[in-house]
Amino acid sequence: MSNAEKRGILERLNAGEVLVGDGGMTYALEKRGYVKAGPWTPECTVEHPDGVRQIHREFQRAGADIIQAFTFSMDDDLEGDQAKYGTRNINQAACDLAKGVAQEGGAYVAGCICQTAVLYSQGAGKDVVMKKFRNEIEIFIQNNVDILIAEFFGNVEEAEWAVEVIKSTGKPTAITMCIGPEGDRKNVPPGECAVRLARAGADIIGVNCSFDPEKSLETIGLMKEALDKAGLKCHLMVQPVGYHSPDAGIVGFQALPENPFAMEPRTLTRWDVHKYARRAYDMGVRYIGGCCGFEPYHIRAIAEELAPERGRLPAASEKHSSWGEALKHHSVADVRARANRAYWENLKPASGRPFCPSLSGPGGLGQ
Repeated sequence: MSNAEKRGILERLNAGEVLVGDGGMTYALEKRGYVKAGPWTPECTVEHPDGVRQIHREFQRAGADIIQAFTFSMDDDLEGDQAKYGTRNINQAACDLAKGVAQEGGAYVAGCICQTAVLYSQGAGKDVVMKKFRNEIEIFIQNNVDILIAEFFGNVEEAEWAVEVIKSTGKPTAITMCIGPEGDRKNVPPGECAVRLARAGADIIGVNCSFDPEKSLETIGLMKEALDKAGLKCHLMVQPVGYHSPDAGIVGFQALPENPFAMEPRTLTRWDVHKYARRAYDMGVRYIGGCCGFEPYHIRAIAEELAPERGRLPAASEKHSSWGEALKHHSVADVRARANRAYWENLKPASGRPFCPSLSGPGGLGQ
């Protein structure tokens, strides 16, 4: 489907449609050997384009309506593998990959920027930070992406500057903060953050990364309450991490001692994601996806849960029966008995680790 044939993202959201975001590219590619943990930089768009393309395809097949170009953590000031290729080459490769896959299935392409690595935290002013944002989005404009997303912002002031830059392009403007119910890094409450971002011109406001669905939706609830009270109309967006982390503290899952190499016991099940998607939808969120830890099967769970509202199932549902229905064909009777929704909805999964705690608490990062 060409850009001319697609309805705009805001047009669809204004009509009340729900859009499914993609998942956690960074963690998914690290697990597959294409991204180095620590720097988390996306030079794999140049080094291993087939690997990046495959993950994009899996997310789209799972039901994602928006494919985010893989440019997280792009920063001209960084060194090492990323600096070797240069920001422009990596970003162009990311755009080419995302656009190519999106065209295969009629998805939208998002160009993304995130908070500056050091500029804002070291006291750089508005003009300096905004110049950096303008430089970063230039290639997305040249590639005519469908939407610009400013994500992973810990301070609302810097997020406002990002919104101002994006809004000036005329593209749909989305902003997500990596904050929990306690607010941003300067203790600005989520509700105030949302109101400020709406007044800055954001079309879509929400949270991404750092916190699990439970905490993220709690934060979204505070944002929505404040927006409603202020009489401001914005679409809501949520893309949490794919790990249970109620013990993460105010910084989020990065502070957990298991992060990043031992998070598997905390991974959300597909059924957890069904519940998350339904709750988000019922709260009025219409852009629902995932961040670090969200794999394609998690995105499929969102698309399947909201299939009645969306009027369709994702392509990947061809190999997945609703609530385990296909298990009735299993050769083992005990497994056949699990072919029903009640079983999976009420299951409390065991970790298989008898001497491990269910919670561990944050490791001291910013606590």
